[in-house]
Amino acid sequence: MKKSANKNFASVGIIGGSGVYELEGIENLREVKIKTPFGNPSDVIMLGTLEGTACAFLPRHGRGHTILPSELNSRANIWALKSLGVEQIISVSACGSLKEELPPRTFVIPDQLFDRTKSRPGSTFYGGGVVGHTPFAHPYCSVLTDKVFSEAKSLGMQMRKGGTFVIIEGPNFSTVAESQVWRQLGFSIIGMTNLPEARLAREAEICYITVALVTDYDVWKEGEEVSVDKVLATIKANVSNVKQLLRASIPKLARARKCECASAAQFAIQTNPAHLNKKTLKKLELLVGKYIKK
Repeated sequence: MKKSANKNFASVGIIGGSGVYELEGIENLREVKIKTPFGNPSDVIMLGTLEGTACAFLPRHGRGHTILPSELNSRANIWALKSLGVEQIISVSACGSLKEELPPRTFVIPDQLFDRTKSRPGSTFYGGGVVGHTPFAHPYCSVLTDKVFSEAKSLGMQMRKGGTFVIIEGPNFSTVAESQVWRQLGFSIIGMTNLPEARLAREAEICYITVALVTDYDVWKEGEEVSVDKVLATIKANVSNVKQLLRASIPKLARARKCECASAAQFAIQTNPAHLNKKTLKKLELLVGKYIKK
């Protein structure tokens, strides 16, 4: 990968909650505020380097946790990271378990997504006179998954690879009936934040995975009902493990990409070139400009 001359540059992005941007060992830490054609990101982005790797850290819900899952401006978040040169994103998400064998405090890197959201704004970069269809059969980058999973195993962490992450609208947790249906459908974990985030990352040709922290058994298991107190306690207890995994993984990520994510937008645009909306194209220049004939 060619390094940008821009001083505000990062090759790896981390999207997560409190504490994620405070990794020990980060050098030259600074804040950068980015304006995007799609509005403001969740917060300022923290930039720094870890063993020579330039990183960008974005708190998904804003510092202080002020943004609901349905209120997230994921287009602005992904566009902002892309503008810095980010090609790989590790998302950190809390989740509920839908399987007995995935107890609280387990880490999961899922390989599939199931969308049960209802009213998420900005679920695609396309529209407004530019029609685009991006392959999304495998929503998480398998190459990035293998690298992070390998680091977790070498650190002796309790981590599972694979499984389906069902994303619900929120902000309320599931009913018992819903939770039982998710289990019957074979889903592994449940949360509120990976969509449209993962879909937009693919449209932007960014490798994307999630390190999902199991905080509870959702509401299907009697005597183990989910509560905000339990969720927060589990997250707090695992912050050090998350940081340790990120510190170990980031410096070892490959700089040259050969996965399908790297060229996902090459054939996405279906609109006749003569009819492309120029105003929309200007917004999309960062994402697909290299594929548009001038």
